[in-house]
Amino acid sequence: MRWSQLRWARHSRWIGNSLRYLVNEPLEKKFKKFARMNSSMQRSCMAISSVGFIDIISAIEFDKTGDHLATGDRGGRVVLFERTDTKDPGLSRRDLERMDYPISRHPEFRYKTEFQSHEPEFDYLKSLEIEEKINKIRWCQTANGALFLLSTNDKTIKFWKVTSQETSLVARCRRVYAHAHDYHINSISNNSDGETFISADDLRINLWNLEISNQSFNIVDVKPANMEDLTEVITSAEFHPTHCNMLAYSSSKGSIRLIDLRRSALCDSHSKLFEEPEAPGSRSFFTEIIASISDIKFAKDGRYILSRDYMTIKISLGCQLWDINMDSGPFATFQVHEYLRPKLCDLYENDSIFDKFECCLSGDGLRVATGSYSNLFRVFGCAPGSTEATTLEASKNPIRRQVQTPSRPSRSLSSITRVVRRGAETPGVDANGNSLDFTTKLLHLAWHPAENSIACAAANSLYMYYA
Repeated sequence: MRWSQLRWARHSRWIGNSLRYLVNEPLEKKFKKFARMNSSMQRSCMAISSVGFIDIISAIEFDKTGDHLATGDRGGRVVLFERTDTKDPGLSRRDLERMDYPISRHPEFRYKTEFQSHEPEFDYLKSLEIEEKINKIRWCQTANGALFLLSTNDKTIKFWKVTSQETSLVARCRRVYAHAHDYHINSISNNSDGETFISADDLRINLWNLEISNQSFNIVDVKPANMEDLTEVITSAEFHPTHCNMLAYSSSKGSIRLIDLRRSALCDSHSKLFEEPEAPGSRSFFTEIIASISDIKFAKDGRYILSRDYMTIKISLGCQLWDINMDSGPFATFQVHEYLRPKLCDLYENDSIFDKFECCLSGDGLRVATGSYSNLFRVFGCAPGSTEATTLEASKNPIRRQVQTPSRPSRSLSSITRVVRRGAETPGVDANGNSLDFTTKLLHLAWHPAENSIACAAANSLYMYYA
């Protein structure tokens, strides 16, 4: 499969001239490591400030039709794009016949509108700053030509309605869901019933009704009576795409739990547990850190769960594809960061080991994708017998890197051609001695629900690729 770049857009508005650091770190990171600012982090922050800290894209999401794309940034803004290539060009048949070139049918998205979703706040009771950064965006069902979506920062979820009024689009906040999370919200997910959604933080998952903003139900609570007994935290949660009573959530220990809401009001127990046993003699100081799952996604049919961690305990793992009918182990494993294993100490020192990479599946379930460093992202074929493994660079002038093997795929970055270094002070090195820039990382990406198109974010730029 040949991937081509469509176009790129940039969040360019600058508001303010100083970096804002989050006072209250995520509980997961506190549990792993004491916060500190070392020289490597300072160099990384200098690189970020050069592109505008608040313009960095922090969330991407297609709607169910694939006709709309939403992005959120660290400045609390939500930007909407609309697909335009499916619209009637307005030409007669005779005019079309006279044209000596075919009409482009690759997906083409144009800027639609933007609005300020969240503002910076300060919790005076806890003396904590609350960032305006958008953590997640989720589309809701459309109605009467209006668009609806949920957006959240660390503490507050908002329900937005975007409608056309005369010649402009207007975004109005319909609901504000606040004061329900003591820790940072890491996930929101819509239910297939179209009426409810969940929000998850480090220790709890709450169930909301879209029409009721002052009440939520706590359905998962992993907080121990004594916080010194805390052994794991929730890292991601998502509803099943078709069964409204089922949802899955991942943990910092590398496990995924599937729960059934029909069992009890508080889901203390799980229906199924997906985890890989630890290999004998493989445990190290970094074992729990690299096993932490940063993102999970259900396949469109709901049978498979895709999970992403930094690397796994067993051999290496960047993405796992789990069959919910088979909890003994993953259905498929794809190597992403095995070549970084010798540099785990350096990655720990500069905090890169805590980076949270997202993952996504194609609508047909035949391919998966995830990001990496140097603004690279990888696409793997997960059909039985597939040898597809492609690496692409999210750049205005991308350098395509193909990884193909005639027999069984290696599924690693060891055979990638040389990566262009872009100003890293202390670059990493892969198996071939190629430098990697840890200050440029592709964390967020989304797959079009019906076509082989991927939208991905590199700093403050949005790129789209199609095959």
